[in-house]
Amino acid sequence: MRLLLVCLLALVVLAVLAPVLIWSVADQWFAPALWPQALGLRGFRALASSGVGPATVASVAIAAASAGLATALAYPAGRALGLSDFRGKSALRVFLFSPVLFPPMAAALGMHSSFIRLGLADTSFGVVLAHVVPALPYAIGAIAAAFERFDPRYEDVARTLGASRLRVLGTVTLPLVWPGLAVGALFAFLVSWSQYALTLVIGGGVVITLPVLLFGLASGGDLQVTAAACVAFLIPVLLLTPITARALQGTRLGGRG
Repeated sequence: MRLLLVCLLALVVLAVLAPVLIWSVADQWFAPALWPQALGLRGFRALASSGVGPATVASVAIAAASAGLATALAYPAGRALGLSDFRGKSALRVFLFSPVLFPPMAAALGMHSSFIRLGLADTSFGVVLAHVVPALPYAIGAIAAAFERFDPRYEDVARTLGASRLRVLGTVTLPLVWPGLAVGALFAFLVSWSQYALTLVIGGGVVITLPVLLFGLASGGDLQVTAAACVAFLIPVLLLTPITARALQGTRLGGRG
């Protein structure tokens, strides 16, 4: 049954990606033909000359920085939500997850005025901070789920044996909850990687990432170039997801007894 579900999921993904992959190498493809009349790499050549290299580097750097910052900020909140029961916990959870409910453009415009006063508008650092806002709830959710299965008595034992708080964190806590941290960081990276509205408004057209470049190319109406840009946009996602899944195989958290 599990294999069947995996196969069905693979078919769905393939059905979605196949037209994009074909269009990226289709020099000529006219209806009603089911296959391109001519294949070529014109789309990728045009993409290479449109600044995809610097845009990709900027996207990776911004997404990595956003993921790292979001994960670090999400750790205390995720630990509190996962381990503690207190009055108002549900309300706090809703508040922490509220950024995902806001329309991206509304959030971008709201942050832009503040970032102008702070001198962060039109800067990569400002874009990173803006990306942390929608990425943070996903990181908190993943880390909270990890701590819900974490047994804090492991930390108590380590402290009883004389370990400092920093040593307990590095040798006990983080190794046990690192799958949740990895998933939270991956989610935060992907959220930042896909941001267009926040990057465009906060970056002011100065910070060019792959989504900004992609939307610009799509407005040109050239399907082959647009498809090639989509393929370039999807490559990191397709690489990161199985790598993270493989890294998480065989891991388990210290459960509460």
